[in-house]
Amino acid sequence: QVQLVESGGGLVQAGGSLRVSCVASGRTFSGFAMGWFRQSPGKEREFVAAIIWHSGSPLYEDSVKGRFAVSRDNAENTAYLQMNSLKPEDTAVYYCAAALGASALRSARNYPYWGQGTQVTVSS
Repeated sequence: QVQLVESGGGLVQAGGSLRVSCVASGRTFSGFAMGWFRQSPGKEREFVAAIIWHSGSPLYEDSVKGRFAVSRDNAENTAYLQMNSLKPEDTAVYYCAAALGASALRSARNYPYWGQGTQVTVSS
């Protein structure tokens, strides 16, 4: 079993930055990937970014490339999503999720473990 706890959301003005964190516990992560998804009211949950745990290789959704950066700290079992140049359309609840492999990471169906979500609000 894997437990994921997120923190770091909040309110920021357009153009600002936030970093959200996701602490994982329950098992080792050498074969995992960690993903970030977001969901705003009336919309489906969408892929934002992912990182393959053992290699650190990142994957990004096109709309966040160049603005968001995903990273992880092996020693702390923590993943981070650094969000820069935030836009009002980035407003959503952001979720971290753990996948048991490193394929099809853009699909939420491949993530059996989810955090509780953290609200990110970007004002114009």
